[in-house]
Amino acid sequence: MKNQLIRTSLRNAGLCLIGSGLLSACGSEGALPESEKAAVSAALTACFTAWNSTAIYTGGATASYGGINYTAAYWTQGDNPATNSGAAGSGKPWISGESCGSGTPPPPPACTFTNWSAGINYTLGTIVKYLANGNYYKLVNVGAHGSDGTDPTISTWYWSPTTCGATMPPPPPPGGFVVTEDQFNRMFPSRSSFYTYAGLVAALSYYPAFAKTGTDTVRKQEAAAFLANVAHESDNLKAVREYNTANYPLYCSHGVGNCGGKEYYGRGPIQLSWDYNYKAAGTAMGVDLLNSPDLVATDSAIAWRTGLWYWMTGTGAAGTTPHEAMVNSQGFGVTIRAINGSLECDGKRTDQVMSRVRSYTSFTTILGVPTGSNLSC
Repeated sequence: MKNQLIRTSLRNAGLCLIGSGLLSACGSEGALPESEKAAVSAALTACFTAWNSTAIYTGGATASYGGINYTAAYWTQGDNPATNSGAAGSGKPWISGESCGSGTPPPPPACTFTNWSAGINYTLGTIVKYLANGNYYKLVNVGAHGSDGTDPTISTWYWSPTTCGATMPPPPPPGGFVVTEDQFNRMFPSRSSFYTYAGLVAALSYYPAFAKTGTDTVRKQEAAAFLANVAHESDNLKAVREYNTANYPLYCSHGVGNCGGKEYYGRGPIQLSWDYNYKAAGTAMGVDLLNSPDLVATDSAIAWRTGLWYWMTGTGAAGTTPHEAMVNSQGFGVTIRAINGSLECDGKRTDQVMSRVRSYTSFTTILGVPTGSNLSC
């Protein structure tokens, strides 16, 4: 009945929406009574509570921004819905909804800022303009001396992109990965040419939750944790195949020589080993690795996918996956336990554990985020 009233009223009165979102008659005659104007206004989709950059939103929570309603896909804080949203299942923290209210975005917020200058220790909450790219950044975490002289484009634990006037935050890195190619090169300066950044980015599309869950800090910590464990397993991405060739025939669960002439020794960034792991990884990936195990040492994207497959699904001695350990803030030490805990943790191989921790500490420094707690196992 209400919809019929609205349609009739709009047709009879020639009602228009003007820029402010208020209802007005198109001509000088036939203006709607106030009661019918209220009915039309009520039919417009109401806006959820406005998004707040400091608020924490969990999966299913709602917010509005710029005349659009959004629903949180998972835990998020500080991710602007306008630049961090997509359809359900996109991996983005926000799911786009309907236009709401008048559909007219609010005017860009004004702010007080200062031009960033190297070497200055800014206080918490300060907004700076980075003249080299024209973007604005807000100091969201502080060290012993405020911003500790950090660069907002590098030290993303201290600084977060923000809006000021009409300026939007800088776009995400190519491929949507939180680690840029330059940072990847700094992490692995002497790696084998087989382990390409492009191969890694291509593999990411198969695991949309990897390094895309939680805050920017959590995402970078997860990326650093994965790459640190990879660094340990593959000799800093120098080993495409296991170095000890004497071991090659041994990784057959049916007994040496009983795997149809195939060898399932360590290959790739995580050094995938044993016939049953090749079978499980291949089944998950839709690639016949049981009959073609050497694809892990000849196709960079497939090699990276095996590493991400274990990261997202393997639990080992931890009872949880490395991915879940990082996004739930259980600490880097739990990822070690999930990958090789039965051989290294609880004092068995402290040297191996510390090798992983050193890489993780180095990589989080490169990405400009803290390590978090519980580093060892």
